[in-house]
Amino acid sequence: MTTPRLTGTEWLICVIAVIGFAFDTYALLVLPLIVRPALMEMAKIKPGTPEFNLWVGLLFYIPAVAGGIFGLLGGYLTDRLGRRRVLVWSILIYAVSAVGTGFATPASRDGAPTARCLIFVTPDAQRTMNTYLGACLELGPEDVDPALIAAARVIYLEGYLWDPPRAKEAFIKASALAHEAGNQVALTLSDSFCVDRHRDEFRTLVDQHVDILFANEAEICALWQVADFDAALQATRGRCAVAALTRSARGSVILAGDELHVIDAAPIDRLVDTTGAGDQYAAGFLYGYCHGHDLARCGRIASLAAAEVLQHFGARPETPLRDLVRARLG
Repeated sequence: MTTPRLTGTEWLICVIAVIGFAFDTYALLVLPLIVRPALMEMAKIKPGTPEFNLWVGLLFYIPAVAGGIFGLLGGYLTDRLGRRRVLVWSILIYAVSAVGTGFATPASRDGAPTARCLIFVTPDAQRTMNTYLGACLELGPEDVDPALIAAARVIYLEGYLWDPPRAKEAFIKASALAHEAGNQVALTLSDSFCVDRHRDEFRTLVDQHVDILFANEAEICALWQVADFDAALQATRGRCAVAALTRSARGSVILAGDELHVIDAAPIDRLVDTTGAGDQYAAGFLYGYCHGHDLARCGRIASLAAAEVLQHFGARPETPLRDLVRARLG
């Protein structure tokens, strides 16, 4: 007796079922990334409390149990009511469930528009920039969400925003909230002209509020008013927990207490546009830092991220950085 083969339609049903199970598995894998900020924002529950731990357990346990129960129920209903009817109602239920999603930043209906920046890049990768900060200039302490700050292991402050007085109040408030929650504060100096305008205040900020400092060679020399990088490096030592100082083609130096790591610049095929390289360096470094990597590896991840955007126009990576890091660093 031969076993009957599956028809094309039956194979299609199996493939769709497998895709459905893959989505369920994906939801369970993503849950650890969203459960903490979701509970803090929507339920106002503080991490570490018994109530918080209870909800975390329920959010992991209930979806798995419900998936098994409704999977069996779906099969039963399909036999009783027909596949098409059950499929239509399943789609409708999934569509309605989107109402339960949340977005931390409400849409603005009035006031200044979104910031924008017009950048001209010449063939030698030099830039001319015209920036409109827009609504960023209206940032104030009332815009700082304590739950979001507490949910972030590291908050990242942009030196460009130190100009407006109310933004300064927002910086200080966010820094205090982060430290109260046991988290850390990172600051990028942004631009040497920005440093010149606020040198004394930036020094106070670094000494009293900042745990992780990002700066390029010109910015760190301007901060301490020294002529060479070595002098700036020594002046930075001990002022904050970690300093990541970039030197363009000469790589970067990471300083933390008695540790000092010299990181080579990641090789590139062609220099096209430097827009976003500093931001990508900080993003790569903080990714490694928040995932528990040692400082040297954080620096190498940062260099790879910066190198990627140097080789094309625009600040958004064109190659998935996760794949790039795995290929180069393992």
